[in-house]
Amino acid sequence: MASKLWEKNFTMTAEIERFTVGRDRQLDLYLAESDVLGSMAHITMLESIGLLEANELQALLAELRSILQVIRRGEFVIEDGVEDVHSQVELMLTRKLGDMGKKIHSGRSRNDQVLVDLKLWTRRQLREVVEQVKILFDKLQQQSERYKQVLMPGYTHLQVAMPSSFGLWFGAYAESLCDDMLFLQAAYRMTNRNPLGSAAGYGSSFPLNRTMTTELLGFDSMDYNVVYAQMGRGKTERNVAFALATVAGTLAKLAFDACMFNSQNFAFVKLPNECTTGSSIMPHKKNPDVFELTRAKCNKLQALPQQITLIMNNLPVGYFRDLQIIKEVFLPAFDELKDCLRMAAYIIERMTVNEHILDDPRYDLMFSVEEVNRLAAVGTPFRDAYRQVGLDIEAGRFTPNKQIHHTHEGSIGNLCTAEIAALMQHTLDGFHFERAEEAERKLVEMKNE
Repeated sequence: MASKLWEKNFTMTAEIERFTVGRDRQLDLYLAESDVLGSMAHITMLESIGLLEANELQALLAELRSILQVIRRGEFVIEDGVEDVHSQVELMLTRKLGDMGKKIHSGRSRNDQVLVDLKLWTRRQLREVVEQVKILFDKLQQQSERYKQVLMPGYTHLQVAMPSSFGLWFGAYAESLCDDMLFLQAAYRMTNRNPLGSAAGYGSSFPLNRTMTTELLGFDSMDYNVVYAQMGRGKTERNVAFALATVAGTLAKLAFDACMFNSQNFAFVKLPNECTTGSSIMPHKKNPDVFELTRAKCNKLQALPQQITLIMNNLPVGYFRDLQIIKEVFLPAFDELKDCLRMAAYIIERMTVNEHILDDPRYDLMFSVEEVNRLAAVGTPFRDAYRQVGLDIEAGRFTPNKQIHHTHEGSIGNLCTAEIAALMQHTLDGFHFERAEEAERKLVEMKNE
């Protein structure tokens, strides 16, 4: 059995080890690539301050690149008896390079090691979420323009209220994603700060060059105060979780609408047959299971910030093992949200709408406000016009004029699709993902002279 990084002259019992390691071996596979990148930056810095020889750095970097290729091929495993990804990487180095492999831990702790792993991994995941959000946004915008002339009922209190349109309905969710993207950008900016060099949360007596590792890893800046860097464990995940939750909130609402509008009693939209499931007893059924599952998964994701908050809620300053449990709810959340975004984009693109909803006379009364406004526009006081139309409705004399003409910004006749697209693009331009991507590429390709 491999020894622990912290092990001295005693060993723990198997039951205690099982309980304390928990699911780390499984969950740390998420972090393996980030762990190697963090180590490459750290040892490059160690050589610059004289804690590694140039030939040692060259050998360590070469071996870390080999490990990185193993990870990218999907062949990396954390062996039985090895506590976590950090231990596995160090074990692989020492097997190849002997005691030289043990030198990579100088000036750092597993505390700042997992912090930098989480930051590197999370910023990459946020980029993937942003890309999926943009795909869904584009599909919603396309459908908004495609069906902008098709009217549908708008509701308040689930009562038929006023004319709406599919242009407005699809476009509303597109604009909602614009605001969600602002949360994702804030989460990315808070994530993209370097904690490496904070060690166990109190710095190091080695003359570490934290600016150098910040630049090597493509962070915007560092978490300057070493105590605050450690306090960022849990806080980063919670803040990111709020951003994921706001996207999930938009998706859950969209999914609810789609399920409701797809039902026979509404029949506003039709989902593609291949995106529905059947019943074991009722041959006519075409169930919107994808959107039902999306609704449930996204509602679960909206609880993620509270889960993280409750895990870290009563912890004072410093590291505590409680924080390990956050991985269990945080790391898998990204794949779940990305999956929901992909499914939503796929179905939205293929969804068709009922272009004859208003042929049904049950929707005639939603044009009453249009008639009130027409009377007011030709000089009738609004309250008098309201009363007149109301009396006509009660007497059965109301005849709707379904030729409506809305012109103001954001209305049926002026969707502001281009302006909404510009909002989204402005936020996207503020991420600067290319900086981190280029830094990681250079780090991997870097040759020691």
